[in-house]
Amino acid sequence: MNPPHANRPRWDDHDDLPLSPLGDDAEAEVCVVGLGGTGLSCITEALALGARSVIGIDAVGIAAGAAGRNGGLLVSGTSEFHHDAVTALGRERTIAITERTVAEIDRIAREVPHAVRVTGSLRIAASGQELEDCERQRAQMVADGFQAESYSGPEGDGILLPTDAVCHPLLRCRAMAARALKRGATLHGATSARVIDSGTVRTDGGMIRARHVFVCVDGNLERLVPSVAAAVRTARLQMLATAPAPEVTFTRPVSTRDGYDYWQQLPDASIVLGGGRDVAAESEWTPKSTPTAAIQDYLTSVLRTKLGVRAEVTHRWAAVVSYSRTGLPVFRALGDGVYVMGAYSGTGNVVGALFGRGAAQLALTGRSDLLSPFLD
Repeated sequence: MNPPHANRPRWDDHDDLPLSPLGDDAEAEVCVVGLGGTGLSCITEALALGARSVIGIDAVGIAAGAAGRNGGLLVSGTSEFHHDAVTALGRERTIAITERTVAEIDRIAREVPHAVRVTGSLRIAASGQELEDCERQRAQMVADGFQAESYSGPEGDGILLPTDAVCHPLLRCRAMAARALKRGATLHGATSARVIDSGTVRTDGGMIRARHVFVCVDGNLERLVPSVAAAVRTARLQMLATAPAPEVTFTRPVSTRDGYDYWQQLPDASIVLGGGRDVAAESEWTPKSTPTAAIQDYLTSVLRTKLGVRAEVTHRWAAVVSYSRTGLPVFRALGDGVYVMGAYSGTGNVVGALFGRGAAQLALTGRSDLLSPFLD
């Protein structure tokens, strides 16, 4: 099962941004725990709002978790399809969320244009029942003012969402981190947060005192912040990638089987494929981030039989993310300047960026229109 790059994401194709561990006590106006897309968006926004000093820490390094190990999809909305979200959350609230996520995709594309391609995305039906559901999604989105088109093409039948995009997630995060460093932020890798309390973050290397503390962690959030354990649950997501596969052409990312399987073809023609979590659903509710034979065998079968890819598999990897009980992300203001966010239920590339920016706005200005439709 193991290719040359076992449990190394396909995105890890360029030099890392090395960060030294915290070696002493420190003070800052802002401390961010977690240097993935959410944490780096929070840092970027805090600097833009004039924070005098910003420290960011991560247990490993830049986008070492799911932020650098996902499928690279930038999709609008929540983890639910638009029409299902309307049923669960109400139309007005769902429209507000979708509007913000569509705008955030556009903002991300402008922020890191070298790491983003605005391609649109396809939801392809795996059955007649799913095709009917695709039509319900399309009709609701159009009625609510969003772009969605019926689609029939070589991938199959379904719907096209023109405003969605794809990204190189690790390139995006490393670019954001490099800019933050240039703007004066202090970033530390190999620095685990052990205890988070009012105005303090205890690590093995020292204590950080900060006016505002943002916990921007997705997978295993409940371990770091036990007070959210009743609201979130960690799951493993698995992926593989291939050598260039000129025998197939996918101009847009594709999802199918109600979003359980998804893939995209990169500019060099290689394929990145993820999914199959429902194949062994109970075993995938786990904090472990190593690939398994059951899911990887399933992904290989999809690659060969459904996609028609003959190219060799070069990478197999996994990551953990958190799912919320409600389908909406978790955001908690714990008091004394501590904010906790996560559980994006697989939508962290876009929604996580919104939450990171919104949390910084809320703490430093007292309000955030970005967060309002997500919060009860």
